[in-house]
Amino acid sequence: MKKIYSLLLLVVSAVSFGQTIYSENMGIPTGTTLIPAYITGTAPATFQNGSPIVYSGTGDVRATSGSGTSYSGSSGGGNVFLTGTAGKYFQIDGLNTSGYSGSNIQLSFGYLTAATTAQLVVEYSTNASATTPTWTAVTFSNNTTTTWNLVTVAPGQIPSSTTLSLRFTQPATTQMRIDDIKLSNYNASCTLVLATPTTACDATTYGIDTYTATIPYTGGGSGTYTIVPTAGTVGGDNPGSVAAGNIIISGIPEGTGITVNVTSGVCQYPATVAAANCKPINPLPYSESFPYAVGSALGSSQKWLDVNTGDEILSAAGNLSYTGVTSVGNSITFTGAGIDCFTPFTDTTSGTIYASFLVNVTDLSTMTSTTPLTYFAGLTSATQSYKGRVFISKSGTQYQFGLDAASTTTNLDATLRNAGDVVLVVLGYDFSSMTLSLWINPTLSSFSAATPPTLTQVLTTAITDLGGFMFRQDTASTTPTMIIDELRIDTTIAGLLSVSQNNAIAGLKMYPNPVTNGVLYINTEANAERNVVIYDMVGKLVLNTTTTETAINVAGLNAGLYIVKITEAGKTATSKLVVK
Repeated sequence: MKKIYSLLLLVVSAVSFGQTIYSENMGIPTGTTLIPAYITGTAPATFQNGSPIVYSGTGDVRATSGSGTSYSGSSGGGNVFLTGTAGKYFQIDGLNTSGYSGSNIQLSFGYLTAATTAQLVVEYSTNASATTPTWTAVTFSNNTTTTWNLVTVAPGQIPSSTTLSLRFTQPATTQMRIDDIKLSNYNASCTLVLATPTTACDATTYGIDTYTATIPYTGGGSGTYTIVPTAGTVGGDNPGSVAAGNIIISGIPEGTGITVNVTSGVCQYPATVAAANCKPINPLPYSESFPYAVGSALGSSQKWLDVNTGDEILSAAGNLSYTGVTSVGNSITFTGAGIDCFTPFTDTTSGTIYASFLVNVTDLSTMTSTTPLTYFAGLTSATQSYKGRVFISKSGTQYQFGLDAASTTTNLDATLRNAGDVVLVVLGYDFSSMTLSLWINPTLSSFSAATPPTLTQVLTTAITDLGGFMFRQDTASTTPTMIIDELRIDTTIAGLLSVSQNNAIAGLKMYPNPVTNGVLYINTEANAERNVVIYDMVGKLVLNTTTTETAINVAGLNAGLYIVKITEAGKTATSKLVVK
């Protein structure tokens, strides 16, 4: 949707950006990739620009430690990484600035250095293809911190040329990163300055919601502006009449990042808005059977959120089998480096919290690190900070599980397991005793909170809240190939597992299953008053009744999979129900 603000254009002197000549945000790599291999990648895992632009260098492109929202216009995707080996470089050839005056050409780039005592060298050449090319260094204000910063090379240093090349060199044994390289045509009449956009969800449901982006600006008050977003509707303040205000873009679909192009005559002001994910907090008890299309990204579902970049955790066909667990839906799989997926649940600050899942480590050969140990799952705070971690450690051709609150551990289960074993993992935390517990392959018919854990850790610092669960892909050499199925989270063991714990309620029978005629029968030995609660597979409460009747009317439920929780005489049983 385009919106035009029309007023008389006045010329005011200020420093800003004009027309973009060239920009590169490094794409979105699926893992650490050397520059020559990245050039031949498939979008978005490749450089944005193709011929006549040519990239080369001895660095690599990574998804880790991205620029995030560190500076205005930061893309937060991939970045060029120059390792701690002096002489590593990144070069761009084929740039054409001949249509612009050298006095107006401005270079900017995102920059991070691991030590302020060592700084990047930036050079240009107009004859880089010559046998003996000439390279000229440009000056800029060096980083004063070891965090991302937007560096601006003032106009008058980059020349007007049909054969311009840029080179970024790491001259010392210090790691450096580069992102968001841009050449712009500066014009003194371009006074508008856009600040970093912010986003707010219009709603948070299990459907696809919309969000609103706010782009603060200064330097307005005159001129005619055209504002064109790639999605959404323009509103807010008029930069032609309001000197400082907010451009508002509403109705943007969640998960969709947009570009907003603001123009006024020769002046162009592009803004990048990172996608907002308007995903709800899952209520407890939380049941996740991964009923997603095979090959789809877990982070694209409404229960999960990608917290970084890289290759996706994917839905996989089929299920894992374990005695006492009924598996439905699909499963997920991941290996090596890539995205971590976070799912939020009702924030819990007291009592206990438990999470269980099935795991099959199918291939250990990718664990080639000299210290093949990593954590791949864990309970987190509501703000995605790890609090309890489940580890895997390779030992020869076998592996062990581990437990710790920290990012590394020696707290390993003595049992060695083989690739292909299906294992039930239960992770728990007791707020009162400050104890993390890990049960490996508990016998479900007798499993309770009193069952001795396989591993424990008593914390010296209490966990104040638990409100999320994370699956993690570490590095290409530490994360094995694994399949995960049937994640469950609850505040009690009895309500945790997606199995019919019929021993908990004597004589419990629930039939027919599947239900085809709208009536579910529940019988027990006592047939006393019982509470029956049914949740759908996104955790929404769809039925809650207390009755002594054996027949439960479920005719109002849509066809699908549900979790039934039955409580009678203080005892609880949980089972899956299929409605057809």
